[in-house]
Amino acid sequence: MRHVDNIILGAGPAGLQLGHLLQERGERYLIIERSSRVGSFFSRFPRHGKLLSINKVYTGCEDRESRRRYDWNSLLCDDPQLQFARYSRDYFPSASALCQYLEDFARVLALEVLRSSPVVRVRPRADAGGYEIELASGERLTCARLFVGTGLSVERLPAVPGVELCESYGTCSLDPNDFTDQRVMIIGKGNSAFETADNLIGTTRKLWIVGAENVRLAWGTHYVGDVRAVNNNFLDTYQLKAQNNILDGEFRGVRRDPDSGELIAEVYFASRARSFDFRCDRVILCTGFKFDATIFDPRCSPALCPAGKLPVMTSAWESTNCPEMFFIGVLMQARDYRKTMSAFIHGFRHNIEALDMIVERRDHPDRGWRRAMPASRRSDALADLIMERLSTSAALLLQPGFLIDLLGLRHDGGVDYLPSLPESFVHEHLASDYRRLLTISLEYKQHEGYMDPFAMPRGQGVEEDFYLHPIVRCFEDGALIARFFLPDDLDNDWRGDPEHGDRLQRFLEAHLGDPSTRPGTGSRGADPQGLFA
Repeated sequence: MRHVDNIILGAGPAGLQLGHLLQERGERYLIIERSSRVGSFFSRFPRHGKLLSINKVYTGCEDRESRRRYDWNSLLCDDPQLQFARYSRDYFPSASALCQYLEDFARVLALEVLRSSPVVRVRPRADAGGYEIELASGERLTCARLFVGTGLSVERLPAVPGVELCESYGTCSLDPNDFTDQRVMIIGKGNSAFETADNLIGTTRKLWIVGAENVRLAWGTHYVGDVRAVNNNFLDTYQLKAQNNILDGEFRGVRRDPDSGELIAEVYFASRARSFDFRCDRVILCTGFKFDATIFDPRCSPALCPAGKLPVMTSAWESTNCPEMFFIGVLMQARDYRKTMSAFIHGFRHNIEALDMIVERRDHPDRGWRRAMPASRRSDALADLIMERLSTSAALLLQPGFLIDLLGLRHDGGVDYLPSLPESFVHEHLASDYRRLLTISLEYKQHEGYMDPFAMPRGQGVEEDFYLHPIVRCFEDGALIARFFLPDDLDNDWRGDPEHGDRLQRFLEAHLGDPSTRPGTGSRGADPQGLFA
């Protein structure tokens, strides 16, 4: 029976990203993929072939890290040929371009991928810990650590009467002419529902989009998984009275009228405390996807969240009940569900980089942190370092408030600067290592109720901006003792105003001390420690 230290289930973008990072530091690993191709999910989804992850080719940014802020499809890699902009110039690129990119990523980097190898069972190893993987071919492998990157692979269909009369997002026809002059009810209020409706506007007689929750628009919530502008043409047809409707109600089921053959869909409206029937020709379920846990032996079946959509995991993305089983890719969103971007490549690629740091530190505590940045106690140099990170880091911008930088004053007087770690992990596992701990992040200010995202209060009279802005927090013995923030910036670059750096330096002097400058002077050098050379 072959043993591999690290086995990764799934050769999607997450599995390839982790495989590359493990390979870079000389770890033994194997990626197991059920399909003959990597990234096979994107050969089917999105159904209409257009990605929602932006591909901004022209940014004016000279450094790769800054460009990654606007490149939501590339995996983290130093090879300039493996940047997604070389595969598509479209702002919303095709899924087929991503498939080709992932194939080339695996080929050029010579990643260890075992293709056409469906996993039929994952069992715990009885003797030495870890897991045993059984493949459909009958081959069995063992590993000390398992990374699950199988994604949300099963459509989540509602348990309602008549569900067998419905079609689903994954199976319905893509030809709008198949729906000519029909009344179609679409269940769900996410991008898949609006993508489906947008395709049918020109041929159907009437469309309904149905869901108990209100429609959430991405430009209002700052969450890219909510309805994107590219999919919201349907909203015009509703608000401008073009025979289509959005129903804020719960789909309770569907039955067929034996006389007319029509479908009769039942929708319950809490505002009216009653159900209404709607006669239609088709019902399409666009109700999302869930994690498939059927391959796991009951002895090592990961705990799932109450809705069963996602596994439950720690701040290090490790299963809460299965040691050395970690989750990567879209499954990582269980830690920041609907808050930041862990469900998308541009979010989870940075999560995986953080996970790689955490796992390496667990295995090799004597090595220190692999991506630690050089830092001293000079407040001017630290201020420069922090301003550079706030203005260029893709992880801080794309995972706001979830991935943070750590600036720690050690008990021996030294300083550590650790980039892009989960905020909860820092407080749970690293805070006790430091006399004082500073966290550096970009965050949106929370507000109560609805506020027009195009008319947010800012400027004079506003203490803290609502839009994305830097926050530095200082902790001692786990308690928050000070907080510093800067105003938002239209370009998310705070290096152009020297006052920002001077204010930050004074904050650092007050809370970390500075043996080389007189407190309060705010005298900052351009880069006295050569940190950015």
